[in-house]
Amino acid sequence: MDRERTWRKSSYSDGTVNSDCVEVSLAWNALVRDSKNPAATLAFSAGAWHALLAEVTAPN
Repeated sequence: MDRERTWRKSSYSDGTVNSDCVEVSLAWNALVRDSKNPAATLAFSAGAWHALLAEVTAPN
């Protein structure tokens, strides 16, 4: 399943292939992984992903 998805690196990554960073793949759900260990992923439903984004981008 993961091989069929497009993974995007964090904008805080230096953009090189060997850089360590967080990657996300958005489709019918959201998968998040550490580029150093791509086999392990966290899966979020679309609703949970939107709730997480709302929480981390909310003003303090």
